Amino acid sequence: MKNRKRALVLAGTAAALAATLIAAAPAPAAPASATQAAQAAQAAQAAPKVAAVHGGGTIRYPYVPASHDIRFTVDAEAAPWSRPFPAQGGEQGMPVDARGKVTIYHAMPDENVIAVGEAEVDCLVTGGRTATVTAVVTSSNVGWEGKRIGISVQDGERGNPDRLGFSWGIANVDVQPDGSVSEPRVGTCMAPAPFTEVTKGGFKVTPAPLPPRPSTP
Repeated sequence: MKNRKRALVLAGTAAALAATLIAAAPAPAAPASATQAAQAAQAAQAAPKVAAVHGGGTIRYPYVPASHDIRFTVDAEAAPWSRPFPAQGGEQGMPVDARGKVTIYHAMPDENVIAVGEAEVDCLVTGGRTATVTAVVTSSNVGWEGKRIGISVQDGERGNPDRLGFSWGIANVDVQPDGSVSEPRVGTCMAPAPFTEVTKGGFKVTPAPLPPRPSTP
C-alpha cells in the first residue's frame, strides 16, 4: 500500500513538473507563409552585391631561392564613395573605394631575414574571378611605411590554382632618359596581372558591378 501511494506521489510530481515545463517553453514559431518566403527571396536579390577578396596563401616567386617563404593575406571589401579627396569630382570619393587589410610575410633563410608588413586597403575593383587591390603600408620592418602597394588575385576554377601578382619585383619600373631607374608611386587599384601561382591556401573573389554614383544633396 505504501509503495502504491509512493508511486502515485511520484507520478503526480512528474506530471506537475511536465506541466510547468510545457507552460514555460516558448510556443513554436509559425511556419513562414509562401508570401513571406517570396518577399525574403526578393529582398535578398534586391540587396546590392559587395565586391570582396578574402583569403591567404603562399606563392612561388621564381626569382628568389626555393627556400624562401612568401605569404600574402588579403581581407578587402568594397566601400564605394567613402574616401573623399580634395579635388574636383572627388568630393564623394570613388566607386572603387574599399577597406580592409593586406599582410605580407617573406622569410629569407639564406639571409637570415624575415620581412613583414601590414597595409590598409584603399581600393578594390573586380572583374569576374579577378580582383585588384591597393593598400598603404602602415607598419613594416623594411621601411615601407606610407608606400602604396598593388595586389592582384585570381580565384582559380575548374581545378586551376589561384594566382597572385604584386606591384614590385617585376613591374612598376620607370627608366629615365639618362638610363637611371626609379619606382613610381602605385596609383589606386593599380597592380600587374596575377603572374604567379598560389601553392598553399587560396583566395575567394566576390565580384560585383561598379555602383551607381550617389545623388548629390
